[in-house]
Amino acid sequence: MGANHNIKRYGELWPTYRIQHGLDILEKLKQWIVISGGWAWHFMSVENHLEYKHAHDHKDIDIFVNPKLVPRVMQVLLEEGFKKVWTRYDHLPSQENFRRCEKIDWLENGKQIRITIDFFESTSLETIEVNGWTLVAPKTLLSYYSNIHSSDKCWAVMAAVRLLKEGENPVGHPLLSKHPLK
Repeated sequence: MGANHNIKRYGELWPTYRIQHGLDILEKLKQWIVISGGWAWHFMSVENHLEYKHAHDHKDIDIFVNPKLVPRVMQVLLEEGFKKVWTRYDHLPSQENFRRCEKIDWLENGKQIRITIDFFESTSLETIEVNGWTLVAPKTLLSYYSNIHSSDKCWAVMAAVRLLKEGENPVGHPLLSKHPLK
């Protein structure tokens, strides 16, 4: 989602199975993680919003974990069938100690879904709680779009930038998931 958006595709929705598979693993990790990226915007949005592809990036799940909790999170991921996947970033020095884990699940129709978790370590993050989920705070989350996250063109990011500039709290604001052309 880092490329320019094709506005002709603005009405496309994420498949419900992708959302459900993401929610399933996040629920199992909930007590040990801080959610970032598109899933953080998802949880900051009004409940039961439409899952537009250009509103929140659900291609992967971005999480932060306190280094002391990494063994527990990795244990859950391994129990759930996730495996470490090597990326071109693994050899680069990083304060976040990045790793990627993936799992292939089979859908009822015989097709596959790849669930990707981009996993960063951190001891200090500005966080907020929303409906029982621990999320990276909006202002901090926006600062990651220059180095950790790439989808700065998604509607939630653009709306949050505008709302914060206007002195408004983006959490729970309808603009985080509103189709900009409707």
